Amino acid sequence: MSESNKKPTVATVWLDGCSGCHMSLLDLDERLITLAGLVDVLHSPVVDDKNFPARVDLTLVEGAVSSEEDYRKARMIRSRSACVLSLGDCAVTGNVPAMRNCFDREALFERAYVENASHPPEPQQRRMGLPVFGVPPLRPKAVPLHQVIKVDVYVPGCPPPADAIWFALCEILAGRTPSITEVTRFGL
Repeated sequence: MSESNKKPTVATVWLDGCSGCHMSLLDLDERLITLAGLVDVLHSPVVDDKNFPARVDLTLVEGAVSSEEDYRKARMIRSRSACVLSLGDCAVTGNVPAMRNCFDREALFERAYVENASHPPEPQQRRMGLPVFGVPPLRPKAVPLHQVIKVDVYVPGCPPPADAIWFALCEILAGRTPSITEVTRFGL
């Protein structure tokens, strides 16, 4: 992946999802210690909030692309990553975030940020019926990662089992493309 005398660099990111895939990554348990000896983790929402690195060998992306912020992040990740792994059913298929695709975006915002809010936005905070502060604009549809950027490896599951994540990481680090169907499938 990177120069032979350096450890491969890894980043993890979550877009629109529940962060369950990152919890499965943490379920590697003692294998995390082994993984720490094999790679340099440059970015992860689990451990820090620093900027995404300029170049990374492998990025694991959890979640669907639902907002303009997700779209921008996905494009930036692809431009800075040698290999992108789509982690979990939301990233692979759109899964739960894509359930909103049947509804009007304005109606979704009204329901979530006005009707169900303890402190609805003030009229001056709203434009065209949508809140404007702190809420990234939604894209027309929530879509899987591969509809926005090129994905190199897919690891399905909701969330994917830790063993499937470990298998995929070991295969990639060994320079092989994992045959992920050996260890997981959609909806597990």
